[in-house]
Amino acid sequence: MNCTAEILLDWYAREGRDLPWRRTHDPYRIWLSEVILQQTRVAQGLEYYLRFTERFPDVASLAAAPEDEVLKLWQGLGYYSRARNLRAAARQVVERFGGVFPVSPDDVRSLRGVGDYTAAAICSAAYDAPCAVVDGNVYRVLSRLFDLDEPIDTTAGKRAFASLAQAQLDTAQPGRYNQAIMDFGAIQCTPASPRCEVCPLAEQCLALAAGTVADRPVKQGKTRVRDRWFNYLHISSGDKVLLHRREGRDIWQGLYEFPLIETGVSVDLAGLLDLPQFRELLGDAPWRLVRSVPMPKHQLSHQTLHAVFHRIETPLFTPFAAAMAVPASALGDYAVPRLVDRYLIKYPM
Repeated sequence: MNCTAEILLDWYAREGRDLPWRRTHDPYRIWLSEVILQQTRVAQGLEYYLRFTERFPDVASLAAAPEDEVLKLWQGLGYYSRARNLRAAARQVVERFGGVFPVSPDDVRSLRGVGDYTAAAICSAAYDAPCAVVDGNVYRVLSRLFDLDEPIDTTAGKRAFASLAQAQLDTAQPGRYNQAIMDFGAIQCTPASPRCEVCPLAEQCLALAAGTVADRPVKQGKTRVRDRWFNYLHISSGDKVLLHRREGRDIWQGLYEFPLIETGVSVDLAGLLDLPQFRELLGDAPWRLVRSVPMPKHQLSHQTLHAVFHRIETPLFTPFAAAMAVPASALGDYAVPRLVDRYLIKYPM
């Protein structure tokens, strides 16, 4: 064992977080936790992990679940492709591996939505396979420890850090080492205000010696964030409301929302009246505007959504192929984007 690994494992024994997926070698539950924790804080993900394992205690039960049920259970976590991939991969385990989670890193890597990091995390934690993980925390710890200015968002950079992580791995207890370095990055070597003054690796940290801690890790460039303007028509008639399911390869695929008119710039309701989408939804039927609700900006990873909900009442619905009329009391049964959920919390039916 190298000196760094020994220090990290000693720190982990004292400071590591006690989490339910660390008390098991069940690859299904470890996989589930890894998928949930992608782009999600542990405090939030824990609740979802417990909910999922209660409803789907094994891979077969997840594989048999309808997509709508999985998406509803996932609601609020965002990045919904993770939930769709989770269910698809569970079905692959049932169909290709007889319901037994695969052991080989290559077989695990072949599952839908499983990349190098997730495969390494599962195989090291479940089977003690000598596979190093490289996530945001590991990038940060290694880039500071060795004062590396190689950008982590390039192919060459990813390859270099993967090689370095593998070289640092304690192959005698790889699962525990991987958890140790990830927790170290999450708790000790944090993005802002790292606890350098009480860091057990301070004497070895080249970035601390060079004064470059705040500059590590290096990224080549940021992805441009684009603005989108969503105009939702919350149309009700009696005790029913119109919903439609998002399809295609856009955000929130498979989730439900009110009929949407997307525009290139901000427009008020008067600006929507002559649009064909508006006329298709309401036709010549009389209607009444109850309220218009502008929402706070909704930030996604590479998009800023500017949304307004127009609450409209009409005595009858115009036939609209892409929408369905559902009882307002049943809205809670449908998986909706967080943006729509926030609106419904503020203005319940």
